[in-house]
Amino acid sequence: MTFPIFNLALKGVQQLVPYVPGKPIDEVQRELGLSHIVKLASNESPLGTNPSVLQAITAALPDLARYPDGSGFKLKAAIAKKMGVDSRQVTLGNGSNEILELVARTFLSRELNVIFSQHAFAVYALVTQAVGASAQIIPAVNYGHDLNAMLAAINEQTRLIFIANPNNPTGTWLTSDALKTFLKALPPTVLCVLDEAYFEFTVNEQKVDSVSWLTEFPNLIITRTFSKAYGLAGLRIGYSLSSFEIADLLNRVRQPFNNNSLALVAAEVALADDDYLQQAIVTNTQGMTELTAAFSALGLSWIPSAGNFVSVDLQRDALPIYQELLQQGVIVRPVANYEMPNHLRISIGTSEENQCFISALKAVL
Repeated sequence: MTFPIFNLALKGVQQLVPYVPGKPIDEVQRELGLSHIVKLASNESPLGTNPSVLQAITAALPDLARYPDGSGFKLKAAIAKKMGVDSRQVTLGNGSNEILELVARTFLSRELNVIFSQHAFAVYALVTQAVGASAQIIPAVNYGHDLNAMLAAINEQTRLIFIANPNNPTGTWLTSDALKTFLKALPPTVLCVLDEAYFEFTVNEQKVDSVSWLTEFPNLIITRTFSKAYGLAGLRIGYSLSSFEIADLLNRVRQPFNNNSLALVAAEVALADDDYLQQAIVTNTQGMTELTAAFSALGLSWIPSAGNFVSVDLQRDALPIYQELLQQGVIVRPVANYEMPNHLRISIGTSEENQCFISALKAVL
C-alpha cells in the first residue's frame, strides 16, 4: 500500500486553488476553429513588442550559453537612477508576482496573518495560504480598499498588508493623502506591500509619489512590473523598491538566476524608452474612452478605472456572455472568482481591437 503523496504537502498547499490566467489565443483557436482572435483578457500591452527591445534581444542571443548576471547589476542601476533611489533598494523578480511570493516566504509563518481587501489581486491569497499564514479579507467599499477597516483589523499577529493601487480587477485607486495617512498609522512591525503594477497608467490626481516615502516608512515595499505599460509580459520581469534591510532579506530567499538574460537587457532598454511608454499611455486613455462610451450607449455601468482595463457590470451572470464572446473570437476575463459574478474585465486594446469587442458585445447582448 502506497502512502498518498498529497498528504505530505503543507495543508495550505493542499487547499490551494491554482491561479487561472486568461485563455491563450492559440487555445481558443484550437477549441473553436477560429482564425481571427482578439485577446483583451490579460492586461497586456496592445502595442506589441517595442522594436528597440527586439534589437537588444537579438544582440543578446549569441550569449545564451552563459548564465545571466545573477545580481541584475545594470538593470538595478538603471531602475535606481530612474526612481532616484540606491540600487541596493532594488530587488528584481520573475514578474512582480515573484516579489509578492518572496515577501511572503521572508516574513510570514503559520502563526501570523495578512490583511488585504475583498476584490483584491488573487495572488495575495495564494502566497499567504502557501506559507501557512492566515488571511483577513476586509470588505471593499465601492469595489475599493477600506483603509480604516484595514487598520482596525490589525492585531498582534498581523505582519503584512497588501494594497494594490490601482487595484486589479476593479481599477479603483487610492489618493496620495489617504495612503500616506494609512502608512503613518501603521505599526512599525507591520509591513505594507504597495502593489503598483499599473502605476504608469495613473494620471493627474491618481498619481502617487510613493517612492519618495521610502525614507519615511522603512516598513514600505513598492512592487512594479515591466509586463503592462512596458510590454514585456512574455519575459516575466518586475521589481520592488524598499529599505536596504528589506531588500537584503528578500535577496536571501531569491533564486540566484531568477531573471533570464533576455529579460534583463529588454527591461533596461524598455525603461529608457519614454516614447513607447507615452504611446502606451495615450493608447490606453483613448481606448478607455472608446469602451466606456460604448458601455454608456448600451446602458451598462462600469467601475471607473486607473489601470489598462475596465470592469463592466452586465447586470446578470457574466459567464454565459463571456462564453458567447469567445464564440465571436473575443477573449475577455470573467471575474466571478473575485466575488464579481456579473462583471467582465476588459483589457484596453488598440482601437481596432476595442471595436471588435464592442461589436461582439452588441451582437451578444
